[in-house]
Amino acid sequence: MEAMRIEAFLRVCVTLLLITTACLVRFDSQTTLIFTSYSRTATFRDLNALFVLVFIDISAAGYNLIQLVIRGLLYSHWKPDMKGPYKHLAWFSFLLDQAVVYMIFAANSASLMVSVYGVTGEHHLFWMKLCNKFNRFCTQIGGALLCGYVASLLMAVVSFLSAYSLFRHYSPKTFLVLK
Repeated sequence: MEAMRIEAFLRVCVTLLLITTACLVRFDSQTTLIFTSYSRTATFRDLNALFVLVFIDISAAGYNLIQLVIRGLLYSHWKPDMKGPYKHLAWFSFLLDQAVVYMIFAANSASLMVSVYGVTGEHHLFWMKLCNKFNRFCTQIGGALLCGYVASLLMAVVSFLSAYSLFRHYSPKTFLVLK
């Protein structure tokens, strides 16, 4: 029962971090005067990886909210055992948790790679450094990526707890009983 409370708390934290990441990236913009009469606005739509990051973070936050509602309803009305439909639901939840961890980590890593090119530039591809012109934009994206990686780490812990709650029922003897 304690593991379920920890998992619910971690899911709430992950959801809040993912929403924070999506909001920081989505609403970040900065306008800078490039020439005397030409200004340029940097937004998350300029880099496809940031656009995908917002989409994946919102989807993962929605998934965690749905998991919280389903598990809350499931455990408030009856105590499930590992027979019948609960067994399939536990496997489905475990596999989806694994997929969400990998998706969040992959989206954050792709956004980090693109952001590093924004900081350093790439002379062979004729990409100029953008963060010397858009300091606040780059700083806010860096903070959002930090929140995303923390959410990814916490989601990995949630996935571990999901695996523990699933596979402890398959052991012939009770092992690693959390009290």
